[in-house]
Amino acid sequence: METMNRRPPLYLMTVVVILSLSASFLNADEAFRIPVESNLRAAMTKVDITPPPDTPVVGHVRPTNGVRDPIRAGILLLANADTRAAIVTLDLINAPADMVNALREVVADNTETPRENIMIAASHNHSGPGWSNESAWSVETTKKIGMAAADAAKQMRPVTVGYGEDQIDFNINRRKVINGRAVVRLDPDGPCDHRVRVLRFDDGQSLEPMGVLMHAVCHPCVFTWGDKLTPPYPAGFPKISADFPGEAQTFVEMVYGPKTSAMFLQGCAGDIRPNLPGEPYRCGDEADIKWTGRSLGCAVVRASDRAAVREEVKKRRTIYPLKCASSIIEVPGKKEKLNCEMQALRVGDFLLLTIPGEPMVEYGFQIEEAIADRAIPIVVGYSNGSLGYICTADSYQFGGYEPNMSPLLPEAEPLILAELGRLADKVLADVFESFKPADKPAR
Repeated sequence: METMNRRPPLYLMTVVVILSLSASFLNADEAFRIPVESNLRAAMTKVDITPPPDTPVVGHVRPTNGVRDPIRAGILLLANADTRAAIVTLDLINAPADMVNALREVVADNTETPRENIMIAASHNHSGPGWSNESAWSVETTKKIGMAAADAAKQMRPVTVGYGEDQIDFNINRRKVINGRAVVRLDPDGPCDHRVRVLRFDDGQSLEPMGVLMHAVCHPCVFTWGDKLTPPYPAGFPKISADFPGEAQTFVEMVYGPKTSAMFLQGCAGDIRPNLPGEPYRCGDEADIKWTGRSLGCAVVRASDRAAVREEVKKRRTIYPLKCASSIIEVPGKKEKLNCEMQALRVGDFLLLTIPGEPMVEYGFQIEEAIADRAIPIVVGYSNGSLGYICTADSYQFGGYEPNMSPLLPEAEPLILAELGRLADKVLADVFESFKPADKPAR
């Protein structure tokens, strides 16, 4: 008679060991999930808005014959018991008023978010389509973003927000003053912001983030023509692309998996571009887009992962004030006064401030210096309008491409900075204005 103590087959023992290890890993994962005790709810989603492959691109206009990578929009919805806000990011050149109005309308209709609390931000991509309310692509894009916003509204859940910073090395100032005159020249000694800022949104369901909002400062023009001499693309890369911000978002989403969405916010990049030397610079190729996009992606992942270690998680809030304020002021233009919309969005300790055009990098530095001891400021260009180059007053004395192309006069700078300061005061609510007491009525 066979004994009942015979060992089970080896393959069965192997299966048991694997299942045991898997269970232990799951328990470990459970133990290290980021706790979520928060009054803030959020959802993030992405939608493909790639146009037909023969669509001409704007920024540096050139014909295309295909699509290298998708053009996408991202939607981040935020809410607490008091208010709602939304951020829409697009892999496009700018955010003209007609686009801002159309997208605010459709997002507001599908999410119950007040129109004035919706930020529309472009990456300033030079290899994507232009916007026109009458085009079939723009109409279809508006519908897609409305549907994506409605879908995100159904996925709102409690989150906490982590913050991290890292660096990129591929951006460089493109203005150099020689003999009192600014010329287009890659200038390693010029002002430049190499920081990458990351807001990481965790919903407690996984060690991976629900969403990542990245911020960097550089023209997305890797694929556009430069000196028109350098092969293989002397006339510019002939395909539609989201340039390095698209490559970076794809990289981050690949690292974290399908449950994570990544969105990109452009900073004050009016005089900052990729460091591709030429005469004065060259068009990039596949090696360059991988270098720039993956460099940013790696920096984002490093900053995001660092924000998830226990010491950093302990710093996170449980109560997140969510406040938004916006205004439209008149600024002096070369031909006439122009409307300039600005917005302040506070999410806990983080303060996003928008400028509707291409601010020079010094704007970001000046605004941060004024606010950094009160909040973590993140200055976003190319948002809620499109005023073109927004130059510092000092830059006009040297001339050059940006001040010559700007529709504004130098006197616009202090007005813009003052209004951003006022909006910051409003949402931070830590400044009390003094009012002259009313005169007593005569008796």
